[in-house]
Amino acid sequence: MSTSKPVFTFVLHTHLPYVLAHGTWPHGTDWLNEAAAECYLPLLEVFNKLLVEGIKCKVTIGLTPVLSEQLAHPAFKQVFVEYLNERAEAAQSDIEEFRHTGQSEMAGLAEIWRNYYRHLRALFEERYNRDIPGAFKKLQDAGALEIITCAATHGYLPLLGLEESIAAQLRQGKLTYKKHFGRDPKGIWLPECAYRPGYKWYPPVESDIPARERPGLETALSKENIRYFFVDTDLLKGGEAVDVYLDRFPALRTLWEKMEEARSKLPQAEHPRSHHRPYWVGADYKSDYPVAVFVRDPETALQVWSGECGYPGDGNYLEFHKKRFPNGHRYWRVTSPKADLADKQIYNPELIDGRLEENAHHFVEILTESLLQSQKTLPVTPILTAPFDTELFGHWWFEGPLWIEKVIRKISQQDKIELMTAGEYLEKFPPDEAISMPEGSWGQGGFHWIWLNDWTKWTWKHLYEDELRMVELVRKAKDSTDNDLNRVMRQLGRELLLAQSSDWQFLISTWSARDYAENRFAEHQNRFERIADMAKKLLDGKTLSPQEWLYIEDIEKSDPPFSDLDYRIWKL
Repeated sequence: MSTSKPVFTFVLHTHLPYVLAHGTWPHGTDWLNEAAAECYLPLLEVFNKLLVEGIKCKVTIGLTPVLSEQLAHPAFKQVFVEYLNERAEAAQSDIEEFRHTGQSEMAGLAEIWRNYYRHLRALFEERYNRDIPGAFKKLQDAGALEIITCAATHGYLPLLGLEESIAAQLRQGKLTYKKHFGRDPKGIWLPECAYRPGYKWYPPVESDIPARERPGLETALSKENIRYFFVDTDLLKGGEAVDVYLDRFPALRTLWEKMEEARSKLPQAEHPRSHHRPYWVGADYKSDYPVAVFVRDPETALQVWSGECGYPGDGNYLEFHKKRFPNGHRYWRVTSPKADLADKQIYNPELIDGRLEENAHHFVEILTESLLQSQKTLPVTPILTAPFDTELFGHWWFEGPLWIEKVIRKISQQDKIELMTAGEYLEKFPPDEAISMPEGSWGQGGFHWIWLNDWTKWTWKHLYEDELRMVELVRKAKDSTDNDLNRVMRQLGRELLLAQSSDWQFLISTWSARDYAENRFAEHQNRFERIADMAKKLLDGKTLSPQEWLYIEDIEKSDPPFSDLDYRIWKL
């Protein structure tokens, strides 16, 4: 039993695919505007408010490289101010209409919305100087929180066909992190919490990529000196059958069976596994740079995520799905999670603080009791990690940032447990055991089905072809000093990274923005093929036509992330 206080950290995963210059509404830049207005700025306000009070929130927060690039782009900064102004003006229009029709209660809510967006604009322009990544950097520099990285474009790493592709996603992610936050990252959020151990891997769709022994993802992380990542609870259990999703797509079962053949040879924990402690992972745990895994706590996750008993389903909170036409503001409360939209009652802000206080108190009680119980049995200081998508707090659950504020404040005011980021914990309490884990993700079914199925297998056929072609072109380019070739290869790399985003398969499989996702994938894949042909021409000693250079220029404007991209990141 450890005598140190048990530890808690929120782990927030902040991500959106690249949407600038790729549509506005209903799919595109407004996704970014909504998330910035409803999640990122409110959370920054909460974290800074706590810091002024002398409370360091110790949140472990990931901002994906592709998201950071968008938030820092001048185009976003301009369009976001326009968005905030439009939202405030829409609320003002509602105010006038409600007053004209004698709906004083609705008019009062519309005034709240108007003031909310005006306040956000002042925060964005005056306090944060239009620099959201910079605002998070200042909090990290002050020791208030820890920012972790991710794969460059949230590529689904277990299914990428070549180690060069995994390395490129991680290396560009690390470079972009340092560009925005001024240091190297300690930890990473693996896209979709998806992990693959080492084994003889077979391409799950028809491909020229050969079957071969592949190292686990921890090896790739170790090479980049990334010290830890997170997984869902089921991966800690190890080896259990994954439900019917393996039967829906035979390629998934083949992957699972091959993985299970090799996994038994890797180290197993000496004691029953606990999700309240980290472990070293896989065969590289004795290397100079071992990689640790933290595990999602299922009980606390249920309290927030569950549609039946989760806090956001409280009848007093703002209803996400019901919006007033045509201006889109929300004026109703949940009422009941099972209530039809027509039966939703008007939102009452005066009831919210009491509900947040009760929910925060309940959450802190649960996590404290759970940690104290683990402290009695674990040989190490327990840590409870609570990973969530950042967009839950503010976007889906409007009151979520204020709930986080209350939870952190309550923990800071007691002496049974303490707040600490994942990186701080790992430095103070390094693991003393290594484990092996099965392949999987935090997606539906716990495996890869959401990203690899009959609807999405066509995307993987193209990606595998593009991976092979990219690596071959990089090999031929070697260390070229030709500026034209380097320019073309840079844009080629961007298009491959953007095509590899796991978001496209997710949106296709869940039928949310399916057409948009299919078109976006096809767009980047087609651009890759055309630019690859141009790269080959240059490598063959030919020149590009003026029309081809105009094409490159146009694509550079629409797909400009990662200005520092170097095609050599695809070299092992």
